[in-house]
Order: sequence, then structure tokens, then C-alpha cells
Amino acid sequence: MSLVSSSTLEQGFETPRRYLAAAAILIGVIMAALDSSIVNISLPSIAAALQVDSASVIWVTNGYQVASAAAMLICASLGSRIGERRFYTAGMILFTLASLGCSLSPTFGVLVAMRVLQGISYAVMISVGLGLYRVIFPPSTLGTILGLNALAFAVGTAIGPALGGLIISYLSWPWLFYINLPLGALAIVFSFVSLGVDTEREKGFDWGGAVTSAAALGLMVVAVDQIGRWDSRTLVLCGIASVVLIAIFVNAQRRSKHPLLPLDIFHSRRYTFAVISSLSMFVAQGMALVGLPFVLQHAFHYSVLEAAFIFTPWPIAVAICAPLAGKLSNRLNATQISTVGVVIFCVGLGSLALLPEAATVNDFLWRVAVCGIGYGLFLPPNNKEMFSNVAANRTVTASGVLSTARTAGQSIGAALVAMVIALLNGLNSHAGMQFAVWVFGLACLISALSAFSSMLRLQR
Repeated sequence: MSLVSSSTLEQGFETPRRYLAAAAILIGVIMAALDSSIVNISLPSIAAALQVDSASVIWVTNGYQVASAAAMLICASLGSRIGERRFYTAGMILFTLASLGCSLSPTFGVLVAMRVLQGISYAVMISVGLGLYRVIFPPSTLGTILGLNALAFAVGTAIGPALGGLIISYLSWPWLFYINLPLGALAIVFSFVSLGVDTEREKGFDWGGAVTSAAALGLMVVAVDQIGRWDSRTLVLCGIASVVLIAIFVNAQRRSKHPLLPLDIFHSRRYTFAVISSLSMFVAQGMALVGLPFVLQHAFHYSVLEAAFIFTPWPIAVAICAPLAGKLSNRLNATQISTVGVVIFCVGLGSLALLPEAATVNDFLWRVAVCGIGYGLFLPPNNKEMFSNVAANRTVTASGVLSTARTAGQSIGAALVAMVIALLNGLNSHAGMQFAVWVFGLACLISALSAFSSMLRLQR
């Protein structure tokens, strides 16, 4: 059953309602990106303030990631049953309240619990947020808004480290979460004013699929995240359990009357390869974003502020190229644009893997910029390709699949960096260049898989 009428899909919302509705979602995207990047750089300060060790404080981030990855498909299915507009608003309210809970947490355990709640509310918002663009905007401008969405995420990611450093320097860690309150309140008002009500909803819910998918994705993210920390037997058991649960889940979806993940969405060859290309790209991106600071600080001995400066061309390039790519995808072939983007991204990663031992700042800057250009050119057209090749009643599911690919891919990428560090028996000045070759070389190979998947869509 379609969640929206065909006339709505053709025309979108009228103005200015269209822009208020888009603002409600874009603010949520900025909050999510900012919340992740601002917390990561502040983990040592949180550990000191709450008197926990460095290994334990990682769960301030891991709790968020595992919860969001495990809940993403469930939330996408619930969104199509409850109504994606009210579901998004509920997610924004919950995210804002969870941010307040994080700020007021008296102990480390409470903080982790609130971060888990934040991760679930993030899944609620993001699982349906991208799909709502298809309702709010007509197809002729879908690429433009997806480009602005990528820009919002790049801005949130770029300003997070600097803003987190300022807050920790002059205030205290609870203010890392307090800043979400005014943004959340504004987005909630825009949601109530502009999104409206859902007129049609799907029926039924796949409880068995919800349990197996959450367990499978949760185990997978935890297992890859703990590579190098847990013993091999435990990791293998987690991996086997995850694979078995995924097989059970897929088999059950074929017979379910109300499947959590309708497998007919993958009947579109272009959609399927767009998903594979996205997942591979996010794994490679996760490796690069996590690995680059280690390379800069351990192999080349740059300070934290110098490393942040060298990283800056990436989000700036995304901020410039993503809106441009979105607009171009309204007039040109979206698959061709995204394919060019991922090839450029692959070249950028390859150039980082081939860094000279006496590399200068300029040697880094242009390589990082190339990665940002490729990523910015890839993302909006590829997302448009995904949403343009699914039926209207599968829009929310497509949004959930894309969000799951992003969350799981970035988590796997970060875990692969940890795996390389473990294989090198730690990271020091001597192992720094070897680490760079391994991390960026592997990321380059994975992005090449993304490019290959994208190229397959060009064949008719």
C-alpha cells in the first residue's frame, strides 16, 4: 500500500511548507553528524571526569553506534506502519530528550544508557528522514535536496571537532549534549508545523524479523569493533552467530506476510548495485576518516590542531561538490556522476597509500581534497538513483536500507583500522608509514569494489 498519493509524489509540498519540512530534516542531519564528531574528540575528557578507563569510555560511542545499527531496519518498518511523518517527529523529540539525559547523567552507566537511547532515536529519524524528501520535493528537484543533505552532514562533521575542543576547554562535557536542545526544539516546531499527518499506512509487523535482524546486526558491529581486543574464539563465535541469524532472517522474509525487509526491493538491478556501491563506499570512508588522524599524529608527528587543519579540505570539498552533484543529477545521468565520483575517491585513497616518507603538508592537502571531491560527487546522485528505482510504497524501506549501509559500513571501516593496528602490534613512529600503506591501500581496494558495482549499473 502506498504511503502517499501519486499526486503528492509528483508535486511535493507547496512553498514555503516545503522548505520548513526540509529544514526539520536537515537540522536532524546536522545534529546527528555534530553529535558523533563532537563526542569522539572529547572521550578522554569524559573518561577523566567520570573516572573510567580509556577502553570503557569507548562505549560512549559504541553504545550509540551499535544501537543505531541494530535498530535501523526495525525503525524503517515501524515508520511505514506508524506513519513516517509522525515517526520522524517522535524520533526528533526522543533524540532531544536523550541529549538532555546525557547532559544530566550522574554516572558513566547512565551516560551509556542515554547514548543507547540516542542511537535508537537517531535510527528513528534517519530511517525515514531521507525517504521523506521524496514526499516533500518533486522528482525534478530530488537531486538538489539530496545534495544539500550531504552538505548538512559535511558541515556537522567538519565543525564538530573544533566545537568540541572549545566546549571542553571553556565549559564541561555535559555542554556537548546541551547544544542539541535549541536545535532539537527548532526542528520539532518545524516538524509539527510543516510535515502534516500520514493518510495511509501499511499493516502488520514482523516481530521475528525484528529480533533476528537486531541481533545479527548488533553482533556483527560488536564483533568487528572488538577485533584486536577480544580473543579470536569469541570473535569467530560472534561472526558465525551473526551469519546464521542473517540466513534465518532472509529465509523468514521470503515467507513473512508482513516482512521487515521486503526482498522485492532488490528486484531492481540498479537499486541493488547502488546499495552495494554505497556500503563499500561507507566502509572505505570509515577507514579513511579514522585512519587519517593516526597517520598524521603517529607517522608524521603533527599536533591535534595541525591534523584537524590538514583534514579540513575533505569536508570543504564535500560542501562544494555535493550540492553541485545533486543539481547535475537532475539534468544528467545520476549513475554516471556517482561513478565518476567513486573513481575519483579511489584515486584519492590510492594517492594517500603512496605518500612519500618526507611528505609535506601540501602533499596531504591535495590528496585529502581529492577524496572529498570524489565523496561529494558520489553521494547525492547515488542516493537519488536508489530512491528513483524503488516503488513509492518501498520508499521508507529504501531509506532504512541506505541508513543501515551507512551505519554498518562506517562501523566496519573503523573496526578494520583497529584490526590493522592489532596486526602491527600497536602503532608507533616506526610502524606509522606501514600503517598508512595498509589502511589507505585496503580502503582503496574496497572503494574500487564500490566503483565496480557502480559501473555495473551503466550496463543495460
